[in-house]
Amino acid sequence: MKFKNITSLIIILFGIKSGVAQQTPAPAQTEAITIVGATAHLGNGEVMENSLIILEDGKISRIQPVTSTKMQYPGKIIQAKGKHVYPGIIAPNSTLGLVEIDAVKPTDDEDEIGEILPNIRSLIAYNAESKIVESMRPNGVLLGQIVPRGGLISGTSSVVQFDAWNWEDAVVKEDDALHINWPNSYRRGRWWAGEERGLKANDDYTSDIQKLSDFFASSKAYLSGSDYTNLAYDAMRPVFEGKKKVFVHVDGEKEILDAIQFKKEQNINHFVIVGGYHALGAARQLKENNIPVLVNRPHSLPNQDDEDYDYPYKLAKLLDDAGVMVSLESSGQMERMNTRNLPFYAGTVAALGMDKEHALELITLNAAKILGIDENYGSLEAGKSATLFISEGDALDMRTNILSHAFIDGRELSLETHQTELWKRYSNKYKNQDNSDKKE
Repeated sequence: MKFKNITSLIIILFGIKSGVAQQTPAPAQTEAITIVGATAHLGNGEVMENSLIILEDGKISRIQPVTSTKMQYPGKIIQAKGKHVYPGIIAPNSTLGLVEIDAVKPTDDEDEIGEILPNIRSLIAYNAESKIVESMRPNGVLLGQIVPRGGLISGTSSVVQFDAWNWEDAVVKEDDALHINWPNSYRRGRWWAGEERGLKANDDYTSDIQKLSDFFASSKAYLSGSDYTNLAYDAMRPVFEGKKKVFVHVDGEKEILDAIQFKKEQNINHFVIVGGYHALGAARQLKENNIPVLVNRPHSLPNQDDEDYDYPYKLAKLLDDAGVMVSLESSGQMERMNTRNLPFYAGTVAALGMDKEHALELITLNAAKILGIDENYGSLEAGKSATLFISEGDALDMRTNILSHAFIDGRELSLETHQTELWKRYSNKYKNQDNSDKKE
């Protein structure tokens, strides 16, 4: 029995050791870096050919066209003629770092027990050494909003950068937004409860909205002067002060309109729709109330039989054409792994008619504006953070999105991940196998 216990312990320790991520965060920038000759995609819809970009002390100190081949460049020089420079791609509404292995419950921190949990903070559960997080960087996804799931109010998100030792090092904007999962006015029949299959009216829809209204009212009453401590109510103070945004996860047109009415009743300043599958029907109201939409991944099938086959692909463009600010998010099945496909989602939107530089803006500057970090991130501008990457070709095309360099706050990142190590290992295996076959 003792031998079995020791053997089990060794196996467990070996599993833990082998599961540790291989990334090592880059040290702070100590010398200037000059990128010469690349085509710079600024992230604001503009392109600069033959650019000169100088990174100093973690910031972009200069960005301009190359005016002379005899110019003196400071620090380390990266000759990037024929390559492309982009601002770091930003992933809103992500659970990266909250779940490592779906089937292993101790690695799943995306949800907490309870229905109304505004005081739950995703940041302190964020695993900066996640192997999934490090796999974002080779595609240029360098920042993200880490969001809790579940309940009526699931908690508070934070924005992080994807090259850090721990969550304290990773944080870019702490406790940026409260997340509400708006109830559905319809639900599917629960066959196991003896209900008929198919859609039916949700009898609890009105009462669920009333729960939200009551909680907001109770929070305001508590914050107006109370002698006892309530963590949930305390977490609402930044919302009422306009310092914390409210992200509402909702898809139906009726539900979106009801959520807009809720915003007005509660006098919420910063309001964002997440998902918004049927947001097109409420586009006028969204524009009038200056409410942006995080559109779910375009690589999806239509939800209804009578919808255009390419409706999910073109929804972002249709909303943008209607004057709504749009960004892209990737929640849903295998969402953490699929987050690395954000640049290709934007490429799909461009293939459906949107100007390619504007499609890039959806996952750079628009995302930064919606998350409230556009002062430092989202575009290539002097004075902003040196968070960017160099690609061999078009970053929105999976065939040419091949990174040679990536930087976060001027720190040059390793682009090696568990996936790239496996690719090299097995590509060499088959290369050697081909050579052996030729010799035979």
